[in-house]
Amino acid sequence: MLKTKVFEMIKQAMRDKDQLTKSVLTIVKSNLDLAEKEKGEALTEAEEIAIINREMKQVNQSLDGAKQAGRDDLIEQEEAKLRLLEQFLPEQLSEEEVKEALAEAGVTSGMNMGDAMKIARPLLAGKADGKTIASVVKQLIR
Repeated sequence: MLKTKVFEMIKQAMRDKDQLTKSVLTIVKSNLDLAEKEKGEALTEAEEIAIINREMKQVNQSLDGAKQAGRDDLIEQEEAKLRLLEQFLPEQLSEEEVKEALAEAGVTSGMNMGDAMKIARPLLAGKADGKTIASVVKQLIR
């Protein structure tokens, strides 16, 4: 389970006195614990990946803000957080692989964007980020 791996990495970060890793992973573990408590049972792999993706989205937003503010120190820190979180995600598909998967799933020209995304999201959850999925869907439904 992902939670066990995160906990082991927190312990290692504490031994290494790596504050950044410890703080990021503590937040991830807290979110995993909270989601598990709310659900009342162990999380599925897809649910764990969704939590990691949510964290990555927040870090990306912080990164964008740091870039706009020209804060090089924060940019470096946020990029380090992204690299750390990416370790927990499965291999991300390329845009071409996403296109092939969606074409096989029946996303075709003339479809409504909402209907196409209803097919795409569950199919590619955790395998590609939302921006990539949306842009490929837009290309396919034209």
